[in-house]
Amino acid sequence: MFADLLYEKSSAAYEKHVLLIEEDALEDKTEYCAYFAGKGFRIIRYENDLVYRVKHEEAVRAGDSKILMLASSGVYIPYDVQKCFRVFKVSLAKLFPKLNASVVKRTQELNYDLLCMAYKKNFSDLTAAEDTKEFLEEVVYGKSNIREYVKLLCKQLNTDVGEARTYKDWFAIAEQKAEIHVLSEQYRIPVDVEEANYSFVDFVLKGFGKLSVEMNLSAPVLVSRTMEYIADHSKKFVFIVMDGMSEFDWRIISKSFAGIHYEKGQSMAMIPTVTSISRQCLLSNKFPKELENPWSQSKEKKEFIECAKSLGFTEAQIGYERGYDADFGATIKCAAIIINDVDDMVHGQLQGRLGMYNDINVLADQHKLVDTVKRMLVQGFDVYISADHGNAPCTGVGKLMKTGVETETKSRRMIVLKDFANKDSLFEKYENLIEYPGYYLDKQFDYLICGVGESFDAKGDEVMSHGGITIDEVIVPFIKIKAVDNNG
Repeated sequence: MFADLLYEKSSAAYEKHVLLIEEDALEDKTEYCAYFAGKGFRIIRYENDLVYRVKHEEAVRAGDSKILMLASSGVYIPYDVQKCFRVFKVSLAKLFPKLNASVVKRTQELNYDLLCMAYKKNFSDLTAAEDTKEFLEEVVYGKSNIREYVKLLCKQLNTDVGEARTYKDWFAIAEQKAEIHVLSEQYRIPVDVEEANYSFVDFVLKGFGKLSVEMNLSAPVLVSRTMEYIADHSKKFVFIVMDGMSEFDWRIISKSFAGIHYEKGQSMAMIPTVTSISRQCLLSNKFPKELENPWSQSKEKKEFIECAKSLGFTEAQIGYERGYDADFGATIKCAAIIINDVDDMVHGQLQGRLGMYNDINVLADQHKLVDTVKRMLVQGFDVYISADHGNAPCTGVGKLMKTGVETETKSRRMIVLKDFANKDSLFEKYENLIEYPGYYLDKQFDYLICGVGESFDAKGDEVMSHGGITIDEVIVPFIKIKAVDNNG
């Protein structure tokens, strides 16, 4: 909605080249560039005259493509360059003239889409500071405005699911779905968007095996290529693995990262989304079938060290620790920190997604993760944060008696069978079971996964779990935090 407003105000619908001069850092807060990119604009950032002449001037003058150029306020842009663009100054005062821009700017974690929805219905002059403050508190964050916003988000999600074709489409849907769930729990607004998972399951069953050849500049497409990606982008780094953290969880935790510049992308976990498989793949740069012991975490540290060595690091440069208090010596260049808090919350959760919302909020307020990140940045490490899998609410369909391969996992969303043991009887007993094709897995086994919203827990039990192939379990956040961007 904010992006729509800016698109309209800047006349981008009628222009080939648009120059947006940022006065209030609104792109950082709203990420409106993604909307412009979806409208066919190529995004470039104006650094200085020389860089523009060398890198971009020829393309602009050719006029073959739509270009959106972003520039910071106060940066000198020659007149002949400006003449090639429709110039628009992006400021709160210009976009919301009936509000006090200073008050809006100072408001922490403001949802600009909510602001736009409420502002459209306002016809009063609210430029007095107290009037703007009251408008934000009572109207923008009033339940009726939020309820209408959630309704629109759900409608848009359904549209986007119907049009989704690529993994990037599903990454965007995962973010939308997470936002809906956070607002739903925060304001106690009932929603049901789980239908999206059925389309995602179809996508996974048909296309997950092809994702290993996909390339993405902003993040590894599959977690099994994470270490390779990080090593290509940083010479000294710490990789923090938040076991079990979903997009929903990160959306809450990220509120504690105010003031830290980071880039966010997504990756897809390995399937089945159990810790023993997906976390080892995350740390080893391997596919499940290449792991020494895919069903146990006993070799995890060894796999990580071997991976780091294969990427060019020496034994003395590699660190592997657990917990927020992890620390590394001066020789360390490649380190991993494993944090189990979120996964522990998942498996001990008695209140479903609402319980996760409350528990993750407490975790965010404790600032444990962000304090660890700040400490690592001060020591000169680039910091990467991701997860091996997410989590999803499920209802038990009955406990599974000892069948198939015993695995060291808390997941009750999947089962591994050898020699087709009891396969037919399981399909008879659990009618929504999904037979997974075993992409990247050992083909001597069969892999059966519970249907959407189901688990092998006591019949009727409401739990949080993982191991399946829903959006919330498979698509995980991938965060990049550069030391140079946060230490001047």
